[in-house]
Amino acid sequence: MATLYGYFRSSAAYRVRIALNLKGLAHDQVPVNLVKGEQRGEANLARHPLGLVPSLETDEGVTLVQSLAICEYLDEVHPTPALLPADPAGRARVRALAQLVACEIHPLNNLGVLKYLVGELGADEAAKLAWYRHWVAEGFQALEAMLTPEAGSGDFCHGDTPTLADLCLVPQVFNAERFECDLSPYPRIRRITERCRALPAFAQAAPGAPAVAGAE
Repeated sequence: MATLYGYFRSSAAYRVRIALNLKGLAHDQVPVNLVKGEQRGEANLARHPLGLVPSLETDEGVTLVQSLAICEYLDEVHPTPALLPADPAGRARVRALAQLVACEIHPLNNLGVLKYLVGELGADEAAKLAWYRHWVAEGFQALEAMLTPEAGSGDFCHGDTPTLADLCLVPQVFNAERFECDLSPYPRIRRITERCRALPAFAQAAPGAPAVAGAE
């Protein structure tokens, strides 16, 4: 059985939990408490030298890092249901949507950056929140513009089944809600998120779900 090392509120770990659930893959969850600094401990650094989560130890004993790489690995090894479309253009679009969240929005607002803003640069709570909300708005404005039916969006970010893009979107919306970002300008994002959250694979991966809360 695979083992996922993560933190219940980590967007990156949340993505992988959804992927594992969609694939119907049983797995253990081992918590790495980011607030307590456990990510900088020797055990986690041995798995992930950058001191981040998630890490996935596969059934074969291979340790994988970086959430998008892990999700694509799972998609290659367990191809049904597919997280990427069959056509090259569709795959490129889904990867672009996923990377907009994972590579543009999330890195600017993760815990390490927020701690640095406060601890090293002296930002107060209001400044920290302004920073967070600014970068969410920048990214979501672009994402909302890309989620049109003409571009390929349907019930989900691409077409009518969940893809890698949805795995990235839903955790980012969760964090935006935690920081009380105004999501009213993004009806497509809100609609797709609600449809995803209605699926058991997404609901059971959420930070408040029993299986996840038990691994805090």
